[in-house]
Amino acid sequence: VQLQASGGGLVQTGGSLRLSCAASGRTFNRNDMGWFRQAPGKEREFVAAINWSGISTYYADSVKGRFTISRDNAKNTVDLQMNSLKPEDTAVYYCAADSRYRGGSDRIPGRIRNEYDYWGQGTQVTVSS
Repeated sequence: VQLQASGGGLVQTGGSLRLSCAASGRTFNRNDMGWFRQAPGKEREFVAAINWSGISTYYADSVKGRFTISRDNAKNTVDLQMNSLKPEDTAVYYCAADSRYRGGSDRIPGRIRNEYDYWGQGTQVTVSS
C-alpha cells in the first residue's frame, strides 16, 4: 500500500496551493483519510480529515475557513485546497489513511495521529513572508 502526496511548493503569504494524495495497493472508499503536517522542531499535528462518505469533515482551528479537504473515492484520492496561506503553515504535509471501517456515513472523521495506519512520504509547503 502506498500513499503518494504531491503539490507542495513555495508560495507567498496569501497564496494558494492544492495538495493531492493518491493511494495504491488497496482502496480506501470505506475509510477516513486525513492530512497532518510537521514543522521543523515540532510534533506532527492534525490538519484536516474527511470520512469515507465525504459527508463529514473536520479541521484544526488554525486552518478552519482557509483549507478544504475533499476526496474522490472512484480515483482513491484525497486533496487539500489551501488558501490564504500564512508563514506558520510552512511544514511537511503528510496524507494518511485509516485501515478500519468505523461506520456511519455522517460520522466525524478521526483527528488523532494513531488512528491512521498508512502514511504518505510528505510534501514540503513553504510560505514566504
